[in-house]
Amino acid sequence: MITYREALREGLREALAADDRVFLMGEDVGAYGGCFGVSLGLLEEFGPERVRDTPMSESAFVGAGIGAALGGLRPIVEIMTVNFSLLALDQIMNNAATLRHMSGGQLGVPLVIRMTTGAGRQLAAQHSHSLEGWYAHIPGLRIVVPATVADARGMLWTALENPDPVLLFEHIALYPVAEELDEGTGAVDIDSAAIRRPGSDVTLVAYGGTVRTALAAAERLAGDGIDAEVIDLRTLRPLDFGTVLDSLRRTHRLVVVDEGWRTGSLSAEIAARAAEFALYELDAPIERVCAEEVPIPYAKHLEDAALPSPDGVVAAVRRAVG
Repeated sequence: MITYREALREGLREALAADDRVFLMGEDVGAYGGCFGVSLGLLEEFGPERVRDTPMSESAFVGAGIGAALGGLRPIVEIMTVNFSLLALDQIMNNAATLRHMSGGQLGVPLVIRMTTGAGRQLAAQHSHSLEGWYAHIPGLRIVVPATVADARGMLWTALENPDPVLLFEHIALYPVAEELDEGTGAVDIDSAAIRRPGSDVTLVAYGGTVRTALAAAERLAGDGIDAEVIDLRTLRPLDFGTVLDSLRRTHRLVVVDEGWRTGSLSAEIAARAAEFALYELDAPIERVCAEEVPIPYAKHLEDAALPSPDGVVAAVRRAVG
């Protein structure tokens, strides 16, 4: 068994060992081992040139990562939480995402930015939000969200081979989750969604931390004779809607599970595409299960109440299947 956290570390270790151009930089990634322990031991193994602690300035070290990528290196930049990434939004949106377009294809930014997203650990409103849907709005970026240990282990290497910037979102509640991992597991696909549980009655679309929520709901529904198919989007931009569309042609019902806020969310995009491209396949209104429209609370019972839950998904599915 290996945890999600350990799988990410193995991915980092493999990347650092395989390519001298790769280096890791961010707040506390070196001597402290990363705020969430992902890079623990890598400083001792690869040295301070390859594992670099930075000042507390997201705009500065993301900008340095962009410059290093333009110079031919393969930087991995860690931002402590997605909330803090907003301090580097100018660098990410106005530089990393646009330079290839603005240079007529002359300048690529092969940069990977890793950050923690999501709630569930009582870290309150400034450390708990799911903003990956915001970034999925921006052309020029690739947005990937590993939901399994295998994807945590293998997505980084695929991302590093991408010629343009990739943002990798790691859900905070997944770090201690342990799963079996085949020894031969390597780079994984970041172009296609994955069907985590086949089914015939309803399509559950989820990503990141909500995949486990959807799977838990599907297990409960199976006891009631409802066969739910669970799709893990894996990549939010570019979005593999083809896998969702194929599923809808079989199940004819759609429930989207998204830890982002409902208004202007990724779930809204999925629902809109379903209405555009699969309206006549649907036998029931589209259901969405999202975070409540509030800053994520600190108190545990309020935090739980604000987040998508298996109970909420089960209720939405029962409405969809009548």
